[in-house]
Amino acid sequence: MGVVSISAFGPGTSRVADPRIQAQVVLYAVGGMLYTPTVPDTPDWLQGLNPQQLQAVTHGDGPLLIIAGAGTGKTNTLAHRVAWLIHEGVQPGRILLLTFTRRAAQEMLNRAQAVCQAATTKVWGGTFHSMANRLLRTYGRVVGLQPEFTVMDESDSADMLGLIRAQMGLTSKEKRFPRKSTVRSIYSRVVNSREPLELVLKKEYPWCVEAEEGLRTIFNTYTKRKHARQVLDYDDLLLFWNLALEDATVAEAMGARFDHILVDEYQDTNIIQAEILQRLRQKNHNITVVGDDAQSIYSFRAATIKNILEFPNQFPGTTVVTLEQNYRSIQPILDVGNAVMKPAPHRYTKNLFAVREGKQKPVLVTCRDEDEQVKVVCDQILEHLEQGIKLQQQAVLFRAGHHSDQLEIELARRNIPFHKYGGLKFLEAAHVKDLLALLRILENPRDDMSWFRVLEMLEGVGPKTAERFVADLEARTYDLAVLGQITMPAAAHDQFTALAQTLNSLRQEELPVAAQVERLRRFYEPFLATLYDNPKPRLRDLEQLEAVAQRYKSRSSFISDLTLDPPDTTADFAGPPFKDEDWLVLSTMHSAKGCEWKAVYVIHAADGMIPSDMATDDDDSIEEERRLFYVAVTRAKDWLYVVFPLRYYYKRYPLGDAHAYAQLTRFAPANVQRLMDARGGTSLETHAGPPTDEEIRAKIARYWDRRF
Repeated sequence: MGVVSISAFGPGTSRVADPRIQAQVVLYAVGGMLYTPTVPDTPDWLQGLNPQQLQAVTHGDGPLLIIAGAGTGKTNTLAHRVAWLIHEGVQPGRILLLTFTRRAAQEMLNRAQAVCQAATTKVWGGTFHSMANRLLRTYGRVVGLQPEFTVMDESDSADMLGLIRAQMGLTSKEKRFPRKSTVRSIYSRVVNSREPLELVLKKEYPWCVEAEEGLRTIFNTYTKRKHARQVLDYDDLLLFWNLALEDATVAEAMGARFDHILVDEYQDTNIIQAEILQRLRQKNHNITVVGDDAQSIYSFRAATIKNILEFPNQFPGTTVVTLEQNYRSIQPILDVGNAVMKPAPHRYTKNLFAVREGKQKPVLVTCRDEDEQVKVVCDQILEHLEQGIKLQQQAVLFRAGHHSDQLEIELARRNIPFHKYGGLKFLEAAHVKDLLALLRILENPRDDMSWFRVLEMLEGVGPKTAERFVADLEARTYDLAVLGQITMPAAAHDQFTALAQTLNSLRQEELPVAAQVERLRRFYEPFLATLYDNPKPRLRDLEQLEAVAQRYKSRSSFISDLTLDPPDTTADFAGPPFKDEDWLVLSTMHSAKGCEWKAVYVIHAADGMIPSDMATDDDDSIEEERRLFYVAVTRAKDWLYVVFPLRYYYKRYPLGDAHAYAQLTRFAPANVQRLMDARGGTSLETHAGPPTDEEIRAKIARYWDRRF
């Protein structure tokens, strides 16, 4: 079977893939809407799918690429595909579902179980990194890994790189050297993009070019140190998984575990992830990937749009199904989105059409300056609130985090509560990291970064003492039983003795994970008051961590899950909010992907902001910025406002009036503007799109008539 062809404006036909369901599916345009008659031969739980979705869900063997436009029911389709495979007799334990968050995998599996009433608990569902972690504990010896290896999160990885940087003397004040977080980003980019360090620095980090030699030395030391201590970082998980698959025996055994592999958000995969999939499917070619090339916006994470564009070449015989029937937005919003993407040179052709009715055109608001932009947006937010649209059903989107600074001040002044996507994540909180470091030591005593963190909590212990301790412990083969034999400063004696006793007792006893966390929390609790402000709310965080641990049977799985897919805040553990809780959403365009709101305000729609002036070096970068604008536009369900300030003031001098004039984003040329209502920021007078040439000439004629 090939691509399903469906017309939105007249009758068309499509055959579903399953040979037992060969009834024709006839489509009719009824009032501008697609009408899909019931197909009697399909199971009841498939009746709600449109023909394109049905084609994808009931696809037989062989590679399948589902191009899922924004709002076309991607998650629902993939969940039904899992359900269909189980319905057809595929054992759940032989299905691998790869997503970019564990929550996404769980949501799909829950949906699949709900629709077909079949258990999905044995399906291998999770992120690429979590599946790598799971499989490497079985097959890792081929690449020198022991099953008890531990995984560092990104901040721990940055700390190790920072320690190596300091030990190499690269923190000298004589010459600037990249900070540890930048070093971590450069390392990750080199690993995931497969590009040489020299090229990565030149393209992405030009201010770090002179540090190339030092960075190369740091990376070599970092790699050796991790291997010696049986510690992996995020990037290593994919790297070692791919490396293990180079062994033909391992590749065959690992690939044979799964009858079907399904991948979500395929446009966000990198080169290594694509290679892993190709090596897993060398003999069995049953692979389904879902994605949208128009939403490929993560090249800064080394994701490449080439994976989805070249999938049919990588997997010969691929069936391509395109989902275009949009369930989210009204047609005028989709018209703008389609027009924005039309000039893109490399893409799968699709034209989104709406299921929902609505004639409200998106609005292009031209403001005098940033102050007026803030005023207009706040006024419109409150107007929609009066109309019954809750704040949580409205969102303000922007290209960079600092673009909302002025808006946040005005929102606070008007007493409009808001939540800004981003900020400190739960596991980045220092007290949570302290407790996890204790758990990691129990799991892998070679984890010297965890030792550094724990030891520096003790009185009188600094980096030098911690470094000496780790070296002494290494000489004693990391045996926790000999901790008491290592000399520590007198000020730390009592605390260190308590630490050694706690760790040794937990190593000897086989306690449930929650009990281990509880024992470590009781040891750690006295440190909260001396190390941090506000110890009471921090203690509640640790108690919450203890509650989460009750769901786990092993310490290693608990640590791995928290490291690989951490909650954003403790609110992730909470139940639904109270009915009177409401807040506006502020979000970068990147963070908004996968979300939807009734009303969306895209601010700073000026060239240099959208696209960012930092992302216009080449055609590929500009095209990714186009896709990012498309993502922002297609988040709106009913109302879309694109707001453009004409004038930007320089903030260099508080009392100055220096400013520059901006141009509307290049992604909204005349043909896009004609699909929108144009308004002025102050009067909000509406006119249908930009003036025609005749209107402009008539206006000029009237202007001169008044003067002569």
